[in-house]
Amino acid sequence: MAERSFVEEVKKLRLSGGDVFRGEGILAVTKALLESGVSYVAGYQGAPISHLMDVLADAQDILTEHGIRFENSASEATAAATLAASVNYPLRGAVTFKATVGTNVASDALANLASGGVTGGALIIVGEDYGEGSSIMQERSHAFAMKSQIWLLDPRPNLPSIVDAVKQGFDLSEASNTPVMLQLRIRACHVHGHFIAGDNKRAKFTLKDALENPQRDVSRIVLPPASFLHEQEKIKERWPAAVRFIEERELNEFFSEDADDIGIIVQGGSYNTLLRALERLGLADVYGNTRVPLYVMNVAYPVIESEVIRFCEGKRAVLIVEEGQPNFVEQNLATILRQAGSTTALHGKDMLPVAGEYTSSELLKGARSFCERYERLAPLLAPVQARKIIPLMEVAEIGVDNAPEPALPSSALGDVVHARPPGFCTGCPERPIFSAMKLVERELGAHHVSADIGCHLFSILPPFNIGNTTMGYGLGGAGASALNAPAGKRAISMMGDGGFWHNGLTSGIANAVFNKSDNLTVIVDNNYTSATGGQDILSSHAVNKTRSTGHEIERAVRGVGVEWVKTLRRTYDVAGMRDALKDALTTTTKGPKVLIAQSECMLNKQRREKPLVRKAIADGKRMVRDKFGVDSDTCTGDHSCIRLSGCPSLSIKPNPDPLRTDPVATVLETCVGCGVCGEVSHAAVLCPSFYKAQVISNPNRWDRMRERVRAGVIGLLQRGEAKRREAYAF
Repeated sequence: MAERSFVEEVKKLRLSGGDVFRGEGILAVTKALLESGVSYVAGYQGAPISHLMDVLADAQDILTEHGIRFENSASEATAAATLAASVNYPLRGAVTFKATVGTNVASDALANLASGGVTGGALIIVGEDYGEGSSIMQERSHAFAMKSQIWLLDPRPNLPSIVDAVKQGFDLSEASNTPVMLQLRIRACHVHGHFIAGDNKRAKFTLKDALENPQRDVSRIVLPPASFLHEQEKIKERWPAAVRFIEERELNEFFSEDADDIGIIVQGGSYNTLLRALERLGLADVYGNTRVPLYVMNVAYPVIESEVIRFCEGKRAVLIVEEGQPNFVEQNLATILRQAGSTTALHGKDMLPVAGEYTSSELLKGARSFCERYERLAPLLAPVQARKIIPLMEVAEIGVDNAPEPALPSSALGDVVHARPPGFCTGCPERPIFSAMKLVERELGAHHVSADIGCHLFSILPPFNIGNTTMGYGLGGAGASALNAPAGKRAISMMGDGGFWHNGLTSGIANAVFNKSDNLTVIVDNNYTSATGGQDILSSHAVNKTRSTGHEIERAVRGVGVEWVKTLRRTYDVAGMRDALKDALTTTTKGPKVLIAQSECMLNKQRREKPLVRKAIADGKRMVRDKFGVDSDTCTGDHSCIRLSGCPSLSIKPNPDPLRTDPVATVLETCVGCGVCGEVSHAAVLCPSFYKAQVISNPNRWDRMRERVRAGVIGLLQRGEAKRREAYAF
């Protein structure tokens, strides 16, 4: 079950030529694929393109109607390798995954694909979530494009530009026999807008045609001696063909080219942010009219020398807006201008941050610095509070040099907004695993923990502070392989079910068997690839009509030779988790130990059950919900429950006892009734203050009668207690 359903939205994919398509960027990409006559699509989910996979899954019937094969790949490498279908056949194919971590995984397949080249159009859609909010290392796909000479598109973040980039990407790929990478930033994926739709196209040459009429071109196979010629072909044939195509189709854009003797070169993905900064400076308006010449590189690689020289001709200076490090484009531009003998001054990282996301505030600072240096803005004379934003039309009347500075925040955002580190959701079944590990740590001491990509990575943060390293998705076991040495302790490796099926089975478990590891691997099985949006995988329990599910992880683990395997069906049993972990870390049995901790992702469980519960209540059916609470009179205010759980639904409140000042624990209304807070408290022998209550909707007669009896008995006891206290008061 995915994070959200697109069943209703995908109906728009049936719109025909001339209709107005309105929706999200991800939907626009899917519509563009249909209009491009694509034959197959594959991919691996991950932000910010997770929803693209969800849209494709929900549009299965439309894809089938057009003979399009869609596959949820086992990994990004698997997805990239499917583009082999376009090597010998005129088949258009697209793959998608998160970058750059996905591109890292797929790099071997991509390098081989780019070396031999393609016949049909091959499009690689990468979701670039670069910046502070990224969940991956701060790197860029640009380096892979340059390394393997894959052309890189970076369209302006609006729906018409994105749709055009998809279609032009296929054409460019076929014109130059080279795979093309389409980079989509977070904002581009989720931007809303509209465009004029075209007709969906069925491929003229189908997958069936390819299977029944196999073709073979040895020169396309990466094998000596042909592989030695591939590099020459890239430079002498494919590159010039790509440059001609980009120039003739005018994929890059010029705005107000001759408006001034300074200019700005910007990658398409940063265009909207730059335009907003210029608008704040009074040098542009919301409609894209700008007083500063702009050269928008919707093709980030290759850089088109003729267009760069044309834009820079007659200009005193240009600023290159290139997000991230290294500054590939800036270096390329510097070489082009130098070799052309241009006297145009080139600015980039000297006026903009060397690394990090180019937010609107950062681009505002950089654009201001550039424009002030070349006297396109009045110097900062008045206090910030006294300045105001002047519309472009008014600027035109009073002159740019006299335009006041726009107002800026008086303090940095980080100074006024509290940090909010990521953490486990309320009721997450992974939280009790790490609570149990902390309890084991109290008995056996600290162990080296090799963490892995996934929700469980949050255990590195407070309150658990567990985890020493993380090397990549499914590489938790591999990350501890060097620590397979005789010692008084065993290393612990973490791995999620998604990472297990991605590559952990071979690189982690099978590798441990082959090398006779004596360490422990904990596989967190929550039924989905939860961190990417809750998509189904091989071991999911849900029945999926288009996929094969229900394959047990334990069978796969035993199949590669692991003998010590235990499966815990309920991770919320903290005492049971503690005992299983302790057993795995102290057993005298040699060989790799695997502990599979199973419980369904609470977020997906709530997504599935809440609508059913609401409907049942609306229909008048009796529904019972568990809710936990804390007895304020019993709670000591120690708060060990919070320190060992970290549940967002656990908080504190003032102590009702006037003689005690320490606040007591309390359970908020967001509680989902998982019970782990009470389990942790009792497993740790902390306190007996937790209780479970039942909230009954649409109670029956027996429920009402039982409640009246309880209320009567409790009221009688309370009145007796009140009388005794009243007697002692005198």
